[in-house]
Amino acid sequence: MIKAVLVMNTQGKPRLAKFYEFQPVEQQQEAIRNVFSVLCTRPEHVSNFVDAESFFGPMHTILDEIILGGQVLETSSTEVMRAIEEIARLDAASNAINLVPKSVSGWRSR
Repeated sequence: MIKAVLVMNTQGKPRLAKFYEFQPVEQQQEAIRNVFSVLCTRPEHVSNFVDAESFFGPMHTILDEIILGGQVLETSSTEVMRAIEEIARLDAASNAINLVPKSVSGWRSR
């Protein structure tokens, strides 16, 4: 079972922190500090750091498609990307609907 997922910047500031078991805020902060201190002391060739700026916006959605309640739901990157694209398509469609002025949508009620 996955206990937590942490995404941090190079200064140790959490960009995304999801805990799948209840932890008081103090314990969450302690865990974040401990993880960062361990990562900082590891040699470069044993750690994998990724520049996440390109996909930080949908990161929550991607994570929610892969993990639910600490259990891995989907391991296929193709299926995850298909779900993300569908969510983005539905979001764009709902944004387009919201662009219709209210005066136009109520023209029949006159």
